[in-house]
Amino acid sequence: MRKISIQILGWSLGALSLAVSAGALAASPLVDVAWIKDHSCDANVRVLDIRNKFDGSRKGDYQKGHIPCAIHSDYAEGGWRAKVGETPGQMPPVADLEKLIGGLGISNDNHVVIYSRGTNALDMGSATRVYWTFKALGHEEVSILNGGYLAYIADEKNPNPVEKGSHKKMRTTFTADLQEDMIISKDDVAKASSDGEMLVDLRPSHQYVGINKHPKAARYGTIPGATNMPESWLTANGGSMWRSESELKQLFAAAGVPESGTQYHFCNSGHWATLGWFASSELLGNKDAKMYDGSMIEWSNDKSLPMDQQIELN
Repeated sequence: MRKISIQILGWSLGALSLAVSAGALAASPLVDVAWIKDHSCDANVRVLDIRNKFDGSRKGDYQKGHIPCAIHSDYAEGGWRAKVGETPGQMPPVADLEKLIGGLGISNDNHVVIYSRGTNALDMGSATRVYWTFKALGHEEVSILNGGYLAYIADEKNPNPVEKGSHKKMRTTFTADLQEDMIISKDDVAKASSDGEMLVDLRPSHQYVGINKHPKAARYGTIPGATNMPESWLTANGGSMWRSESELKQLFAAAGVPESGTQYHFCNSGHWATLGWFASSELLGNKDAKMYDGSMIEWSNDKSLPMDQQIELN
């Protein structure tokens, strides 16, 4: 067996090594720029660029530059999220996702490495959301490029190779194995709230306390019993580089979130929430961490469910 070490500041080599054996990978949650530079065109690797077609700065334009051999699927418009009932941004039907993923040339045998623009924690949430989707579909061989595309092109003195135009893979078959335990309903969260289980609100504190709300949320505040761990805590200076394991442990402790045990991460529509889930489940190893897809938009629009609003403005 040949091991490839992945060097990322603050993370142990053991937690971030890829073991390659007989075509099978034991994928690390994070890979760094050095790894992606060496392996983006490997036959078994599918690098997935999820940047929007155009983000206003031209840095997000896949056609004008992307990591060599990367395939593209727009996070916002590519079909990764859908309106379910009255709640936007939810996990689409499994059959739709199978068609989307297979159409990109990704099979069950591929190691998928996802990258977003790399601008901030909100943007990194796009990568963690797609990562969560692959995991929910039973695909274990998936990673995220730490720092996103901006980390890849950051060294202007010794620039990494960039490919222009489009890179496409032949359509293939992807078959999901839906992990039912990862699909959390509002009834599950209501019971958890009533039972005093750990609920983690990843929204900014001004939304958590009830000063502001998402436009599609019907009410202000949070789910009763929830603690707040704002999404911007988990990445360095709110950017797209993940904090080290030791820093995450300190921040979890500061927020009152244990490193183990059942916990439900939520936000407005299951985007920021995946940052908390990823930090807990994938980086700190708590496989009892869950992500509530419906989050506050679904919860607040059900008037039968309680809300906790700490600050009410007249």
